[in-house]
Amino acid sequence: MSRPELLVLTGLSAPGVEATITRIRALDPRVAVLHHDLRRVGRGLVRRRLRTRDSDVTTTVEPAHGCVSCTLREDLLPQLVALAAPGGPARIVLHLDSALEPEHVCWSLLHVPVDGAPVVDAVDLRGVITVVDTRSWFDDATGEATLPERGLSDLGDDGPTVAQVAVGQAEFADLIVPVDTADAWELARLDAVLARLTPLADRLRLDALDDRVFLGSLPERARRGRPHDVHAALLRGTPPLDGDCGVRLVLFSARRPFHPERLHDALDVLLDGVVRTRGRIWLATRPEAVLWLESAGGGLQVGHAGDWLDGAGPGAWEAASDERQAIAALGWHPRFGDRAQDLVVLSHAADPDEIDAVLRGALLTDLELAAGEDVWRALPDPFGWWHTDPCRPAADAVAGAEHRTEEEH
Repeated sequence: MSRPELLVLTGLSAPGVEATITRIRALDPRVAVLHHDLRRVGRGLVRRRLRTRDSDVTTTVEPAHGCVSCTLREDLLPQLVALAAPGGPARIVLHLDSALEPEHVCWSLLHVPVDGAPVVDAVDLRGVITVVDTRSWFDDATGEATLPERGLSDLGDDGPTVAQVAVGQAEFADLIVPVDTADAWELARLDAVLARLTPLADRLRLDALDDRVFLGSLPERARRGRPHDVHAALLRGTPPLDGDCGVRLVLFSARRPFHPERLHDALDVLLDGVVRTRGRIWLATRPEAVLWLESAGGGLQVGHAGDWLDGAGPGAWEAASDERQAIAALGWHPRFGDRAQDLVVLSHAADPDEIDAVLRGALLTDLELAAGEDVWRALPDPFGWWHTDPCRPAADAVAGAEHRTEEEH
């Protein structure tokens, strides 16, 4: 028995997303559209809407604890499994709440069991469609606004920022649907950003949407809702490495650890004139730990992503993916093994040379390097195991990075 196809639809532009849904339903009237409105989840109120060819039903849901994770686990995922039962629709569109990042939801589809099995056992996850408003996306992706400030959440300011959501939605897309009409400069700059942020994603304007919106003709390397592997190559596809409209990729690599305090002081260079930073780092105070650094607009977080293969024993090598083993072997250092600083910075108004110089200034000096690991471990370390910038208590950052911890362990 074939599984129904599942399309994950996301975007900050509510009118644009609704227009995309209208177009999809015109192309296939049999499609079912499931949506959970989470704007009042902090007050324990969620509105679930299910649209089919024959009905449009909105139900009030009261999730336990008033949290997003509970809503996903206790209602959204079971609803998808129920829709996938025999006699149900051949296609389902999961219309995500604007405040959700699709990577987190797709991780749940792949890993959270419902009646003993993940949702992807019941549905065929075809991929992610992201609607991008060409007039507002760039400002959203480079700003500092919080979701509550935009009326998108009532959970307080400790969650992801609008920029983190906007960038995460676009970066994880298999298909981007631009809506509205910006001026020629804004369109050119947006095109330059998207070509470097998500080079594998197709782009189709709303008025050009056809059967390609069902993601049946994606390239073999398409993500199709599979989350990032923090140990894989940081550049996916073939993004342009030259500059365009002031937009360019900065690749930073080094084979010595960061001084924690100097790195903490240097982080502002990744928050001004930068759309996105992502990559692996290691701190002198914890030489065995892989840390994942990720920023969008004015928000940044650093979290634990496992251990380096060097010194971890043969079991770690056997458990690592072929790609991670190849990257480690090709770059193996006689003293540091696979430990390395590898960051990709997508800038739009920052000086690439300044970014490189500031980050290099945060590395251990030759004298500090010669002192050895026992001395390194005693250095002041402001990071904790989870860190966000602007600085917040580590416990506040865990919820936003929870899927990363579960994914890697």
